[in-house]
Amino acid sequence: MTNPPTNQPMIDLRDATKKYDDGPPALAGVTLSVPAGECLAVLGHSGSGKSTLLNLIAGLDRPTGGSVTVNGVRVDQLGEAGSARYRRASIGMIFQFFNLLDDLTVLDNVLVPAQLAGMGKGEAKRRAAELLGSLGIDRHAKAYPARLSGGQRQRVAVARALMNRPALLLADEPTGALDSHAAADVRRLLLDLNAEGQTILLVTHDVELASTTAHRTIELVDGAVARDVVNTDPDAANRAAVNPAIGAPRGDASLAGSATAANAANTANTANTANAANAANTANTANAANAANAANAANAVNTTTATTFNGPSGAVR
Repeated sequence: MTNPPTNQPMIDLRDATKKYDDGPPALAGVTLSVPAGECLAVLGHSGSGKSTLLNLIAGLDRPTGGSVTVNGVRVDQLGEAGSARYRRASIGMIFQFFNLLDDLTVLDNVLVPAQLAGMGKGEAKRRAAELLGSLGIDRHAKAYPARLSGGQRQRVAVARALMNRPALLLADEPTGALDSHAAADVRRLLLDLNAEGQTILLVTHDVELASTTAHRTIELVDGAVARDVVNTDPDAANRAAVNPAIGAPRGDASLAGSATAANAANTANTANTANAANAANTANTANAANAANAANAANAVNTTTATTFNGPSGAVR
């Protein structure tokens, strides 16, 4: 993984605009800077410009105005062949529906980027074995994707994306096709990769995924950045469980106001109500002062719980 000089951002968009035909712009003058090693989440409804932004950064499309620089490369100035070389050398991509080749084994799917980049067979097989082992799917190396669960297939896709040690990992709705357990597993994996220094751009509809995975969240509305929020240390909580295939837990904290915050607050309020009722009953038979103390303690628990979210993380690279 090659990062740009320390004084240069990994992603640098200057007034990037993309228009199709005569309609409103899909992307409207976006200026964005992402340092190396950061995980940035991009939120927005369908049609907000998320996919357009991703395509410009990946070199799959060109802006009609402004500039796009990634890892020191002016992506907007590349031709078709140059864009392909840029993606092979600098970009890893994870997709919502995995995009694995069904007629290739897990190992052969992971080897595809190395073959396209001209990596030697021995080096490629060593790298693939390392990744499959780190991601806990080495026992499936000879299996075909159709025999794997959704979470396992997404891990294969992550291994493929990391094969050439990309400077930037683009994750487009990586949990959108997964059940809640597999989605939590992928979220932990993204945390682990970022903790090891991998720069990640995460495109998602999921507010909770964004706030519990990324250092920073931007929201696109009608092709423009409507909100840019620094998340509170997304790698500092989340210690409820450990995935042994990944490693020791790390943590993350989320944006206040997420759906999970509401759930935590509701749980705390329920506990507070029960505690207050018990305290009141105690007061009826014993001491009213004790009831007041019990209610105050419950309120303190409520305040703490409503702003804290727990979940696991680990280490892989």
